Parts: sequence; structure tokens; C-alpha cells
Amino acid sequence: MININKITISSCLLVNILCFCHLVIAEERNEALDLSVEDLLKVQVTSVAKKAQSLNDAPAAVFVITNEDIKRSGATSIPDALRLAPGLDVARIDSNKWAVSSRGFNGRLANKLLVLIDGRSAYTRSFAGVYWENQDVMMEDVDRIEVIRGPGATMWGANAVNGVINIITKNSSKTQGALLNVGGGTQEQGFGSFRYGAKLSKDTTARVYVKGFNRGENTLLSGGGAGDDWNKVQGGFRLDSQLTPKDTLTFQGDIYKSNINQLSYYPQVTSPFQVTENDYTSTYGGNLLSRLQHTFSPTSDYYLQLFYDTYTRNEIPIYDSRSTLDVDFQHRFALLDWQEIIWGVNYRFGHDRIKANNILKGAPVFFIDPTSVNDQLVTAFIQDELTLIDNSLWLTIGSKFEHNDYSGFEGQPSARIMWAPHNQHRLWAGVSRAVRTPSRADQDLKFLFGTIGTLPIALWAQGSPTFKAEEVITYEVGYRTTFLKSISVDVTGFYNDYRDLRYAIQGDPIFDGASVKVPFNITNNQQGKTYGAEIAAIWQMLDWWRWDVNYSWLQTQLDANPFAQISISPSQRVSLRGALSPWPDVDLDFWFRYVSTNFAISELGNQYIKDYITLDLRLGWRPHKDIELSLVGQNLLASKHLEYVHENQTFPTAIDRGMYGKISWSF
Repeated sequence: MININKITISSCLLVNILCFCHLVIAEERNEALDLSVEDLLKVQVTSVAKKAQSLNDAPAAVFVITNEDIKRSGATSIPDALRLAPGLDVARIDSNKWAVSSRGFNGRLANKLLVLIDGRSAYTRSFAGVYWENQDVMMEDVDRIEVIRGPGATMWGANAVNGVINIITKNSSKTQGALLNVGGGTQEQGFGSFRYGAKLSKDTTARVYVKGFNRGENTLLSGGGAGDDWNKVQGGFRLDSQLTPKDTLTFQGDIYKSNINQLSYYPQVTSPFQVTENDYTSTYGGNLLSRLQHTFSPTSDYYLQLFYDTYTRNEIPIYDSRSTLDVDFQHRFALLDWQEIIWGVNYRFGHDRIKANNILKGAPVFFIDPTSVNDQLVTAFIQDELTLIDNSLWLTIGSKFEHNDYSGFEGQPSARIMWAPHNQHRLWAGVSRAVRTPSRADQDLKFLFGTIGTLPIALWAQGSPTFKAEEVITYEVGYRTTFLKSISVDVTGFYNDYRDLRYAIQGDPIFDGASVKVPFNITNNQQGKTYGAEIAAIWQMLDWWRWDVNYSWLQTQLDANPFAQISISPSQRVSLRGALSPWPDVDLDFWFRYVSTNFAISELGNQYIKDYITLDLRLGWRPHKDIELSLVGQNLLASKHLEYVHENQTFPTAIDRGMYGKISWSF
């Protein structure tokens, strides 16, 4: 046990806060603080090259969020946990909606970020993005979240334009026994989860889980309740089996149902020209995944993966249902002593049904034609990693080739080089091409997004069958070092050249006898550039005190949109975390975040979002090795703050201060 006299003045102040609150948290000995900074850089990642390699040897801007990081942050959802990574723009729109992107272009319908859960794509063809409220796991079962900033298209394909997020859960052999969590508070009004893992045979383990929560409403920026409370129930299983010494099998699945409330507004072409509805949304879905992996040798293996995913979302004014079947094969082998090749093929089949509910009073405001489609995606990739100088210089080149039903054939090549002049220094550079392929909305959607006057003038956005893929050419450089045993620094600079970006151009007005229709046609008539830098540093100040600091700087220049000069993502983000374990059974964590001013463009007009600073605190105590008690305070510096404004249908909503307590029992 560490003597109290060793605690600095700063830590004494934090301990006084702990005593004042009279609440504590429980958990096993902090694994993260037991690792040296060098050990943290040796953490294995698989998302960069689709093979296991140390983070330090990955020629990309990659960041790993560990299970311990998630727990000590107090995050209760995947989007909130992603705030831990540099270069990611995470903004909470309201209680049940998030805007998440990498290196700009953020929004509820952000479409340039690929999200995977255990290798299963969370992408939806409806708007080429992610329904974040659908994506959930039992947070205690997350092994790590690998975050790649920058293109990952060569390995992962279209829509891995500005980044890839891969959420990887623990092998069931690591989650044996039972775990029960219960808690509640102000915003996290009530939540609970139960997981049980067992050994089915000598070489087979499995687990099952169920979780649920009820989250309270926030406050409208104009005052009053936002009506955005919601609840969710989810369950699932995972089975892992060592079939032979060289063959492993994983089989897993999840099922969920959510009831979401939101206060929404909808334009109308008849009086009163805009209606406000208490919109009750029901969403449910599930998935199954199976993966067989065979190992020939330490330098050769293959896997075959199959997953099925389905969801249904029913709200005003849209019904959206999609099912996806995906088959993926990959093979890795060493061609020569200094050359390793990875190649693979993939086939994806999707079926959707999207239609207007049109249950509002007045004329329909939403159309999509056709209402149901089948779409296919066929891809192949190859990547060659060459060791040019042993233990010093590596070159990686490759390309993804794909054909989709929306933009046809696409090629996405990349080249990366890494130099290690010393075992404590890594320098890398890369150039890549990536594309964001069209969504159903880009080509087939037509909706009313505003009315002017009493004639009225009706503003309609409408997709175009000629809309093609958006493209980016990305240039990156990076440097990692552990120049001191207790300090690591990771710096990345990037420059993105975008072409054929989505842009709405006003068409000729048409008078239909009741209104003047002004079409805004979706085109590829926008070009742009973004550039910036990201820094991540770790300082193990004492064996029981660690600092993590991240800084991100972003500049956005879009030719056709003057508002984008101000930026549709903040130009600066800072994260400072302190993790202290002054006694073996006590933890204290604090997390400061700064986000600079932002500018959101919505149907209600252009919204100025002030910069803000937040503080989260977590207090912990382990009275018994199997019991954890915790108290978490979130957004403590202000009663509420605005983070983002939804592009349409949602009133500006401030995120309220919150506090919750939690009890965990392992048995």
C-alpha cells in the first residue's frame, strides 16, 4: 500500500473530494496503471493490416481505447467512449442521438466513417452512415476499440474514408463466471446488466448477457424538457471453440429493442406550414456472426467470416428496414523471408424497404422511389508488406477493388512506408485514395425540408440517379516515440484533397397550383480540402498516477459552401485525463475536455455553437475483490451545454449535467 505521505498537494485535493462525496467505486487492481508506457505501445492491433501487430509498428494513425480506459472514463455508451480518441469529433445531439466523425464532416448523418463490431459492419446503405443508438455491447465485455484516423479503404473498402472504428469484444474464455451491474442517477435513470460465462468442454467456452437502461430527457436550448428520453433492452451470446490445434471457431449474436422519444418538427405545404410532434420511435434488430480461422504457421493463416444483420426503424415520417448478408474470406502468407501478402474477397447482399409513413396532417413530405431494392457489393483486395531493411524500413502497398450497384467499379490504392532509426522511434508516411459510395438517399430520396411564406414556397431536396461516389486523396505523416521510459508521444499530420463531394444546387421553381416548388438537386459539384494535426501523449508520472492528453487541430475549406470555412466540425479539441490509484482498492479519475466553437447548418437556420469545457469525475473503491461501487459525475462545470444541432427535424437540445452510481458484483 502506498503511504499517504507520498501523495502530492494536487492528489490530496482530489482525495478530499472523494471523502466529501462519501461514495466509492470497486474493481480489481488497475491493469492499465500496471503497464509501462512501452508496454502500452506493444498492445496488439488488427484493424490496420488485418493481422495482429503491435501498435508501435502500425504505419497509420491508430489509437487504442482499452477496457480499462472505458471503465475509468465512466462512459456508458460506445459514442461517449470514442471521445477518448484524438482526431474523432463526437458530439451528443440529444439523449438518443450522436454525431460521430473522424477529421471533420460531422453530423447525425455523417457518412465517411466505417464502424465495425467484431468485424461486422454497422454501416447502413440508407444514408451511408451509422445509427449509433442501434450499436451497443455490454461495455464490460469490450476488449478494446481500435480507432484508425485516415483512410482504411484498401483493407476495409468504401466508406472507410476518414477513419475506421473497430469495436472488439473479449473472447468468452476471458469472461467466465457471473457479473451483475446495477445503477442509476439523474440522466442515467436506471440501468442493469447480467453476464454469465461457462466452459462447455475442454476447448469450448461461451457466455450470454442481457442489459437494459432508461435514459432521461435533456433540456431544449429554448427552455423546457426536450422529450428525448428513451430505453433499450439487449441480449446476446458468444461461443469460442478450439476445434483443433490450428482451427478456431467463433459464433455470436445480439438482439435488441429500443423505444425512443423525440420532439420533432416537420414542414408542411399547407397551413400552419410547420407542425411539432412528440415522435415515438420504435427500433429493433439483431445479428449473427460466425468466423472460422485456420493457422498454417506463424506467418500464414486464413479466415472465413459470415454475418447477417437486420434492423427495423419506424418513426415519423419514415419506415426503414434493412437486412444484410455478408461473406468475407482472407488469406495471409509469407512469399519470401522479407515479403508478406494479405489478400481477400468479399460479397455483400442487402435488401431494404423504405417508405413514407405520412401520418402527419397535410400533404406527404417524404418520398423514396423505389421503396424496396436489392443491392450487391463484390470486393477483392491485396496488400504486400515488404521489409526493405531488416528491423528498420518497411514498405506496404495495396489496393481494394470493388463493384457496387450505385457507382459501379471503384479502386482504392494506398502506399505506406515506415522507418525505425532506433527502437524507440518510428516515422511513417502514406498516401491513399478512398471513396464514399452513394446511399439510397443520395439517389432516390425526395423530402420537404422547409417552407417560406404563405403561398407557400416549398423547398424540396431530391436525390439524383446520376450522383456518383465522393473521393479523397489523403497524405499523412506520423511519428511515435518513447524517448523517456515514462513518456510516449504520437504525432500525426494530414492533408485531404476531396473531389465530387455532395452539394445541393437550386433548380427551377415550379408552380403546381398550391405551392411554388423549389427543388434542390443533389450533385457532386463541391470540392474541398482539410488539413490538421493530432497529438496523443501518455505520462506515467508515478506508478499509481497516469496522465493522458490528446490534442486535435482541424481546418476545413469547401469551395461551394461559405459556412464550411467556419467549419462543420470544431477546429480544436483537447482531452486531459488523470488516472490515480493512491491505494490498491481506491481509484480516482478526472477528465477535462475542451471543444472550440462550431457552426451547424440546419433547417431552423445556421446555429452558432459556443466552445465549452466539461469535467467528468469518477470515484472508486473495492471493499471486496468481487464487489465494485462507483460514483460518476458528468458535465460537471455547467448545468447544460450545446454540443451539436441535428441537420433536420430536431430542436437544438442542450446536454444536461448528470450523476450516477453503480454497483458491480462478480461471482
